[in-house]
Amino acid sequence: MLKFEDAAAVHPLDPGVIVLVDGSMPALAPPLDAAVDAEWQAALMRMAPVMRLFNGRVFNAVDITPTRITGHLTEYRRVVAQMARPSLFDMLQVRSLAVCGLLTCPDGVVFGRRQAGAAYQAGLWQLPPAGSVDAGCVGPDGRVDINQQLLTELEEELGLTADTVTVAEPLCVVEHEGSRVSDLGIRLHTTLAGSAIIERHARAGNAEYQPICVVAIEALSAFLGQADGCMVPSASILLRHAGLLA
Repeated sequence: MLKFEDAAAVHPLDPGVIVLVDGSMPALAPPLDAAVDAEWQAALMRMAPVMRLFNGRVFNAVDITPTRITGHLTEYRRVVAQMARPSLFDMLQVRSLAVCGLLTCPDGVVFGRRQAGAAYQAGLWQLPPAGSVDAGCVGPDGRVDINQQLLTELEEELGLTADTVTVAEPLCVVEHEGSRVSDLGIRLHTTLAGSAIIERHARAGNAEYQPICVVAIEALSAFLGQADGCMVPSASILLRHAGLLA
């Protein structure tokens, strides 16, 4: 059962935190590469009925401080392998950075339940949009545009475009024990009603979350209690950092 305490670490962030690619992906020794590939091939077969996995490049956080997050781009297959076999962290040292939105609207906070066949945290409720920071948001100087990544996830997952939201400052990074995925929380707000968000998700979003819902601020504690064991642990932490949960 996932609890608040299962987050390995919570890293505070300054409003102007910089995310920067300043290194290269290390090579793997043949035995380790074979172990990674075995987990990757198993994931490909497991996910084939649901979605096609792609071995793209995602940001691996090597050092996280309040003002600066530095690292390199790594293979997604290494992330997947470490998720499946957390003991590989000792050798892979993968700390995949993901953006995680905390989307509020006049009716409350948006939650989504990950589909049962998802490669990571299947069937759990979380704060959408969310997704790995990939190579597409890295500039020529190595700086990573985390807001660009978040807005890409927003449109893909919920069907909401950038002009419908206001992006606020980052909240913190929550590093999960086991998977070592590090969720970088960023607050978003839209003036759209909850019903309009749900309608746009149904019409233009992908199948990442089934279903989504909007929870009133005053009902957050009750909702989190009902979802105990089925909620991504970073959700309650980000809600606390945003001042929405006691």
